[in-house]
Amino acid sequence: MTQPPGRPPADLVEALRAAVDRRTGWDARDRAVAALDVIVTDDPTAPVLEHLATVGGLFGLTPVDERVLLVALLAELHPAGHLLCGLLSGDQAPARPTVALALELAGASVVDPAVREGVGSDGPLVGRGLLTLEGDDVLLARRLRLPDRVVSRLLGSSVASRDVVGVLREAEPLDLDGFREVASALTAGEPLVWVHSPVGTAGTALAVAACREVEVTCVVGDLERLPVQPGLGPDPALVRRTVRALVLEAGLSGAVLVLAGAHLAADHLGGLDAAVPVVAVGRSAWDPHWAVRLPPAVVAARPRQDERAAQWRRVVGEQATTRDVLTLRLTPEEITTVGRRAVADARRAGREATSDDVRLAARRMGGTSSQRVRTSGAPASLDDLVLPVRTRREVERLIGWARDRDEVMALGELQGKGGKGTGIAALFSGSPGTGKTLAAHVVADALGMDLFQVDLSSVVDKYIGETEKNLERIFTQAEALNAVLFFDEADALFGSRSSVSDSRDRYANQEVSYLLQRMEASEGITVLATNLRGNLDPAFARRLHFMVHFPDPDEATRRKLWQHHLDQLPGTDPDDPMDVDFLAGSLEVAGGDIRNIVLAAAYDAVAERRLVGMRDARAATVREMAKLGRRTGDARWTADEPA
Repeated sequence: MTQPPGRPPADLVEALRAAVDRRTGWDARDRAVAALDVIVTDDPTAPVLEHLATVGGLFGLTPVDERVLLVALLAELHPAGHLLCGLLSGDQAPARPTVALALELAGASVVDPAVREGVGSDGPLVGRGLLTLEGDDVLLARRLRLPDRVVSRLLGSSVASRDVVGVLREAEPLDLDGFREVASALTAGEPLVWVHSPVGTAGTALAVAACREVEVTCVVGDLERLPVQPGLGPDPALVRRTVRALVLEAGLSGAVLVLAGAHLAADHLGGLDAAVPVVAVGRSAWDPHWAVRLPPAVVAARPRQDERAAQWRRVVGEQATTRDVLTLRLTPEEITTVGRRAVADARRAGREATSDDVRLAARRMGGTSSQRVRTSGAPASLDDLVLPVRTRREVERLIGWARDRDEVMALGELQGKGGKGTGIAALFSGSPGTGKTLAAHVVADALGMDLFQVDLSSVVDKYIGETEKNLERIFTQAEALNAVLFFDEADALFGSRSSVSDSRDRYANQEVSYLLQRMEASEGITVLATNLRGNLDPAFARRLHFMVHFPDPDEATRRKLWQHHLDQLPGTDPDDPMDVDFLAGSLEVAGGDIRNIVLAAAYDAVAERRLVGMRDARAATVREMAKLGRRTGDARWTADEPA
């Protein structure tokens, strides 16, 4: 019969001896007695009893539950225990114990509903990951297996399992608005607390601060550190397995689980059976469909600039904590990771860390294997943009807005109400080659971010509703990577809505309407580029914070462009000097065309192992104009052109 609650389990050796004696006429008796004698001599369970009692207290186990764990552990502790469990379970060789044997050795009735529920698939032992049942036979015939992490914990080890090591994070507390609400929920015994943490907020640091407030330890796991499938995110099975492993790890440690990236595991939170409270930190608000029970929810705040500055100084020092560094939209955990990498890189070079080291490390932090994201190559700066003063000033204003966004948000709720996001959207319009794409790269590089360039062929889908799904994935991934989202040739997606004459018009209009709503709800930086501004739907104007026109360059601007690109060369031929005034005055071309001409001239000169001269520029110009379907209209262009 079941032992009374609170009574310690009877001695396992005596229970094993009684089980052997009960099996009369047993051909395996001699082997079983020999194995039992070894167990009596070596006493393999003695070192684990204290740890078993600790785990039992953390998980609220009954004496029967503890004895079942001990029986399952016996097969792991000693070869004689493995053999004896197999023999007593009806095998002729070492094997794991059956449920029936475990209940027999625990002195529990196999027909007691409470006992069967306790060791069943929905019981606390299996549900919380302490035990797994092998086989699909009747319950009593199934085998008991202890996960390796449970075995190591019962032996006294505190080393986390490989399933969670890759997602564990260092706890970085930050006393932001809302941390006391989370602390109050933990004190009240809430099993699950949801922290809504949009891009730029510090929900994980808030949750850690709440644990510190109530003086409990925490285990921090970040699901966004899991490997992702291109365009699809992490494998759902891997997410589920990792969440279970994190819940088990936190329970074995007696710590609150802070689960960052919890929006990736939303489908699993409703059935979560944890021995410890879970503070789930996700990028989205709580969806009531995730679980029947509605958990307490808190919206995370953005760290103030002085709070970020204090952490940067602690990690990289005063010298590297510049304004450019403070504008990086990193969480407190990422600041520590990036800062340590920057300091290590600088120390290897024999110097103190600088802001350049920090920005380079931050770029690596946001790196991804996605082909849409440019994470390498020479950075572009404002000096690479040769633009009219007004256009350049607007690009500088866009960069300034992005840098100061968090500070403006800290002043009050000026943005983000009514379902609107806190992102920044800009439109770059102008003829081809006027610098729109380069300006998008400059914006990303100036902010220490990557450029997420949208491939329209991977977005537009002939099936109804698929285009919207593709766009949602793109916006979500760009926000998660903290990258500048760049739509080139944007009028292909953001075109004007038309009157509905057939089903295709209706669904095309739906796609544009979805884009309007999603761009308005974005938390990131979105740049649209178009050759024809008039082709965009007028409703986009209200959603745009910047509308920057890139005009065709005038003669003065063309002169600067020619000189800028020629300055990239190591030198030009002094015997055949470049006539920049003639080039700028006689050719009405855009900056992209000028770049192509200089590049072609460089190839021609290198092929002949000499410096670039005016003859190379003339020949390259004639070819470029022919490619554009235009004529130079001046005999001087072909005077020295090679045959």
